[in-house]
Amino acid sequence: QVQLVESGGGLVQAGGSLRLSCAASGRTFRSYRMGWFRQAPGKEREFVAAISWSGDSTYYADSVKGRFTISRDNAKNTVYLQMNSLKPEDTAVYYCADSRDPRRVFTAMGYDYWGQGTQVTVSS
Repeated sequence: QVQLVESGGGLVQAGGSLRLSCAASGRTFRSYRMGWFRQAPGKEREFVAAISWSGDSTYYADSVKGRFTISRDNAKNTVYLQMNSLKPEDTAVYYCADSRDPRRVFTAMGYDYWGQGTQVTVSS
């Protein structure tokens, strides 16, 4: 089992920045990839970013490219999401997820463990 705990969410004005953290514990050595997803009210959960176990490969949704950066510190078992130039449409609950699937990067179905989520609200 893997436990994931997100932190760092909050309320920020448009154009501002936040850094989300995801602390992992448990059988993390079997993880293939870590990802961030988000879900706004009335919408489906959508892919935001992902990073391979080594950190060599990163993936981003088109809507966040150039604004968000995913990174990880394996010594701390922590994954980060630096979010800059935030927009009101980035408002959502952000979830950290752990994948044991080498192929399905961009879909929630490819992730096996999930955190409880952290709220990000961007005001205009």
